[in-house]
Amino acid sequence: MALLQLGIRCRYVPEEVLIREGDRSNHVVLLRSGFVKVTSRLENGHEALLAIRVGGDIVGEMAAMDEGATRSATVTACGEIAASIVRETDLRVFLDSHPEAARAVNRIVVRRLRWANQRRVEFGAYSVKVRLARVLAELASSYGHQVPRGLVIGVDLTQPELAALTGSAEVTIHKALAELRQEGLITTGYRRTTVLDLARLRETARLESAGPYVEGQYHSR
Repeated sequence: MALLQLGIRCRYVPEEVLIREGDRSNHVVLLRSGFVKVTSRLENGHEALLAIRVGGDIVGEMAAMDEGATRSATVTACGEIAASIVRETDLRVFLDSHPEAARAVNRIVVRRLRWANQRRVEFGAYSVKVRLARVLAELASSYGHQVPRGLVIGVDLTQPELAALTGSAEVTIHKALAELRQEGLITTGYRRTTVLDLARLRETARLESAGPYVEGQYHSR
């Protein structure tokens, strides 16, 4: 992908901040490998998990496209990250000369807005158990790796983070996880979740005709 040839290559260690909420920087970060969490600080001091981004994706594009705006979220490495830092001016020059890439970045922004709107609808339309099943099913489909018993989700998420992704209280997530375990759909350990039956989990999540709950990667040819 031509876009990944831009910028200065760098590496991040687990828990290192790539982008900090409130900063006035406007570069973008192209993720070459690894996972990051996108979070935002709420008025009550709590931290909300907004999304997960993976290798092949782009973060920080909103500040680059909205001149003068501060960063709207913090991006933190979930493990070892390989990335490229691209200056806003370099990105604009590249997109001006590569219309197909510009359209791809625009599609990313539109898809993320649609995803955020859909999630707000789901918060009111579905129970916590269904919302949790959606998150786990999509994480397993997108980032899971096969083991003899099922799919181990390749993103370490705590119960508070799952609660943030599903718009629910941690105690409610604890109960929903217990129900999914009792139904033989998942097993859980320390920061580790294994999906035992993805098809049944998707049925519980009512995902037969629904779009992805966790966004896919950015790819441009």
